[in-house]
Amino acid sequence: MRRWLGPLLALALCTAAAHALTLYLTPGVIMNRAMEALAQRGVALHRFTTPERVTPQSQSVVRSSPDLYYALCRYDLSKPGSVLDLRMGAWPDYQSLAFFDGQTDNFATLRGTGNAESVRLLPPGSAAQPGAIVSPTTKGVILIRRLAPDAARFAAAAEAGKADLCRLREA
Repeated sequence: MRRWLGPLLALALCTAAAHALTLYLTPGVIMNRAMEALAQRGVALHRFTTPERVTPQSQSVVRSSPDLYYALCRYDLSKPGSVLDLRMGAWPDYQSLAFFDGQTDNFATLRGTGNAESVRLLPPGSAAQPGAIVSPTTKGVILIRRLAPDAARFAAAAEAGKADLCRLREA
């Protein structure tokens, strides 16, 4: 039995290390693939992309809610001094602005109040400022959700989406 103790301990150590490495690396790999897929689907960098209404045919990976209007903006704050100006247009019903970093983490979500709302997204390491959110990674995705349970509300949400803004400002 003693003869097997060393190899079994080495196997357990390697298994634990492989598991930890997988847990550490997987979110970044997933987000990189998601960013590539979004780019291929035409989701712009530093601009909200107007979506199509969700249907079973339009969903390739995750089943989004057909009752929501979604607008996406990919961002890249890797250039020194870059800041992202964001505005979520007015919407009288439920809406939110959600921020996802390069590790797939939702690091901030703002619920709309019905009025147009603005915020700035700062690169990692920036000092906290009023009206600004600091991103934990240089790249990520921003998502606006609006309650739009039928075609008429979806069209109205798309109209409200014309006031949305996702724009890079460089120093």
